[in-house]
Amino acid sequence: MSKAHSSGLQWAVVGTLSLALLWLVFSLWVAGQPLVAVGLLALGGSAICIYGTATSVAWKYLFPGVAGMLVFVAFPLLYTVQIGFTNYSSSNLLEEDRARAYLLDQSVADEAHARPYTLHAEGSALRLKLMPEEGSGGEVLVSQPLNPSGTAPSAPVPMQPLGGLTLGEPLTLRELIPQRGLLQPMQLLLPDGKLIRYAGLREFGPVEPLWKAQADGSVVQLSTGQRFTPNRETGFFENTSGEVIERLQPGFKVSIGLANYARMLLDADFRGPFVSIFVWTVMFAGLTVLLSTALGMTLAVLLEWQALKYRALYRTLLFLPYAVPGFISILVFKGLFNQNFGEINGILNALFGIRPAWFADPTLAKTMILIVNTWLGYPYIMILCTGLIKAIPADLYEASAIAGAKPLTNFFKITVPLIARPLTPLLIGSFAFNFNNFVLISLLTDGRPDFLNTKLPAGTTDILVSYTYRIAFTDSGQNFGLAAAISTLIFMLVAIMALVQLKVSQQKDRRS
Repeated sequence: MSKAHSSGLQWAVVGTLSLALLWLVFSLWVAGQPLVAVGLLALGGSAICIYGTATSVAWKYLFPGVAGMLVFVAFPLLYTVQIGFTNYSSSNLLEEDRARAYLLDQSVADEAHARPYTLHAEGSALRLKLMPEEGSGGEVLVSQPLNPSGTAPSAPVPMQPLGGLTLGEPLTLRELIPQRGLLQPMQLLLPDGKLIRYAGLREFGPVEPLWKAQADGSVVQLSTGQRFTPNRETGFFENTSGEVIERLQPGFKVSIGLANYARMLLDADFRGPFVSIFVWTVMFAGLTVLLSTALGMTLAVLLEWQALKYRALYRTLLFLPYAVPGFISILVFKGLFNQNFGEINGILNALFGIRPAWFADPTLAKTMILIVNTWLGYPYIMILCTGLIKAIPADLYEASAIAGAKPLTNFFKITVPLIARPLTPLLIGSFAFNFNNFVLISLLTDGRPDFLNTKLPAGTTDILVSYTYRIAFTDSGQNFGLAAAISTLIFMLVAIMALVQLKVSQQKDRRS
C-alpha cells in the first residue's frame, strides 16, 4: 500500500469519526444535555486529535489514564459538589420546565360522556367501532382503517357513520391490550366537530386538562381558578393567596447556595445528631486503629519469640480472619451477638447470668462494632509489624540482652521506635479507610439504634458515610442535596488525611 493511499485512508477514518462525534454531540445537545455534550466533544475531539494525527507518542499512552481520571474521578466529584448547593431530592427531581410540563399533562376523563368502543380486524388493518353514549340514542361510528404495527396518527381520526359496513368479530381483551400503544395517543374527531381521547381499554371520551399555563410561567387549576406560581427559592409551584401556602408536587431543582452546609451548623435539630455522628466516626476510626495496632503488634512480637513452638501454625491461624471475606465475618458475628440465640450471650449467661442487649443499647452496640472491627483489622497490622520487625538488626537485641534488658524494655526501647516511623503512614491510611467503613456499619447494625425525636432518621452507631447513605437513599426522603453536601465534607476530611499521610511519608524518606 502506497504512502499516499495510507494517508488518504487515515484521513477518511478521521473524518468519519469526527462526523459521528459531531452527530452524537448534537443529539445530546438537542436532548437537553449541554454539559454532557460539551464534555463528550472535548474528550472525543482530543482522542481523535491524538490518535488520528502525528502527535507525541507519549500522549497516546497517557490519554486513556487522563480521560479515565476525568470521567470517573473528577466528573463525579464535581457533580457531587454541585448537587450540594441545590435542593435536589425525591420531591425536587425535575427541572422547572419538566415539572410544569408534568402538571400540564395531567387530565381527567369525563366518564358521563364516555363512549364504548371495539376494535375489529379488517385484513392486515384494524377499524375502531365507536358506540353511542349510553341512553343517548346516537349512531354507531367507525374509523378509517388503522395500521396496527404503525404509530398512532398525528392528526385526529375522523369518525363516520357505520352505515352498511360489515365488520368482523371484535378483538378480545387479550388481543386488545397489545394495541394500547396505538390507541392511547389517538384522538377521534366526531361528526359534530368534538374531539374525544382514549379513556381506558373499553372507552373513549372527552378528556379535560386539569391545568392551564400562563405567560408568566405559572399554572392555573381550571376547576378552582387558583394560580400556582413557581417559587425559585423553594423549588415548588405555590399558591400564597390563602393563610396556608399550598405547594404542588413534583417540585423542581433550584440552587440554594450554602443552605445545606448551614443546616449542619445552624439547625439545632439536625446539628445534634450530626455532631454526635461526626464525633463517633472519629472515635470509631481512631479506636479501631489503636486497638488493631495494639493487638496486631503484640501478636507479631510474640510470634517472633524463637522459643515458641509451632510459630508458623499460629501465624497462619491468626491470619485467617484477614483471609475470610469481610462481609462473611460480619454476618457471622451478627449471629454470635444475637441477644437471644447468639453463642456470646449463651456463654455470658452461663458464666454470669447476663444477656446484654448488644443491638438495642447504644454503648453496647458501639462496643460490639469495635470488637468486630478489631478482629477484622488486626491481621493486617500483624503482618506489617512482622515484616518490619524482621528488618530490625539482631545485633540490637543481642546488645540489649548483654546489658540485662527485659523483653518489655526491648519492646518499648527498640521495637516500637524502629517500626513506628514506617508504620505511621499505613496507620493513617487505615484511619481513612475506617472513616468510610460503610460495609461494617451497614451489615452489622445498619446504624441502629436510632436517635429519638430527630427530623431526619439518624442512628447512634451511624458513621458519616452510612448516615449520608440513609439521607440519600433510604428512609430520609432521599435528600440528595444534603447528602452531597455531607459527602463533600467527607471528601475534604479524607483529602486532608491523604495529605497528612503524604507529608509523613515524605518526611520519612528525607530522614532515611
